[in-house]
Amino acid sequence: MAQAGGDHHGHDDDHHGKSTHGMISKKSAHSVKDTLDRLEAVLKKKGLTIFARVNHGAGAKKSGIELRPTELLLFGNPKLGSHLLTSKQTAGIDLPMKALAWEDEKGQVWLTYNDPAYVAERHGITDREKIVTKMTGALQKLTDVAAQP
Repeated sequence: MAQAGGDHHGHDDDHHGKSTHGMISKKSAHSVKDTLDRLEAVLKKKGLTIFARVNHGAGAKKSGIELRPTELLLFGNPKLGSHLLTSKQTAGIDLPMKALAWEDEKGQVWLTYNDPAYVAERHGITDREKIVTKMTGALQKLTDVAAQP
């Protein structure tokens, strides 16, 4: 079988994560599945909407491609995200928010998500600073809950 998957180029080993190319990656103390299960549970508890969950590893396997565990969760709070869309509809390409749990070549699990400030900058959104700040803080806390022991 073919081997697919990347490494964590530019990702910091610091648990709190580092923004690289508009993405924030954090080490997770859990498996890929458990990391996303934990994230999904805390998001639901906080009233956010879960739009979809994609198991990239299972999809690759069906195609005869070997991929380390990799799962994507699409989620959001339309009361916040919709404000970004009213400023610039192209933000819809990056919304709803996504979180990717993935295992690197050393077996370390990472939780990666788009930095809301990067999304706003990418789309030229300058009139929603409070919304972006709120999204950033919420994502930091929610992903910490999912990734920490």
